[in-house]
Amino acid sequence: MEKIKQHKKQILTIGTILVIIILITIIINNKNTPQINQEIQEYIPAEEISQEQIRKTIVSLYFPDKEQKNLIPEARTIDVKELIKEPYQTLINLLIQGPKDEKLEKCIPEGTQIKSINLQKNILTIDFSKEFIENHEGGIEKESNTIYSLVNTLTQLNEITGIKILIEGQENQAFKDNQIKFNDPFLTKE
Repeated sequence: MEKIKQHKKQILTIGTILVIIILITIIINNKNTPQINQEIQEYIPAEEISQEQIRKTIVSLYFPDKEQKNLIPEARTIDVKELIKEPYQTLINLLIQGPKDEKLEKCIPEGTQIKSINLQKNILTIDFSKEFIENHEGGIEKESNTIYSLVNTLTQLNEITGIKILIEGQENQAFKDNQIKFNDPFLTKE
């Protein structure tokens, strides 16, 4: 009888140890397993996106830096519908208006107007009013910045590889100092 009691005590001790080991294993496994949250929460944006915001896109307009005189891109957000409707006129008008950044300067002279725009074989011909040359400050650097402000801005559009400038419908014009002539198209600098 004593042997049976001792045997039962051993079985009970072994069983208790096994239960403790199983419980420890379960606890350790639960800590290492990520908990799945059964509650589904609806995503609510911090701010609703308006229809107007959906229709906006960003373009780069090129203006000279006041200090170093290099052309620097200025990002502008504009209405996609406006860009689709009149892409060339929209971009040129933004250049005529000038930069918003105070570190950049306007390079298309005051009073300049667009007479017409025509795209043929990837060259955009822009017919400007006489103010484009009459009101320009002059100097090779400023004249070059004016031309390449237009070229860099407009050649972002895939269909344009260069621009040709007319003044009041006339070809082969030039700035007042005759340093930059408008005989040939101006292409992107590589």
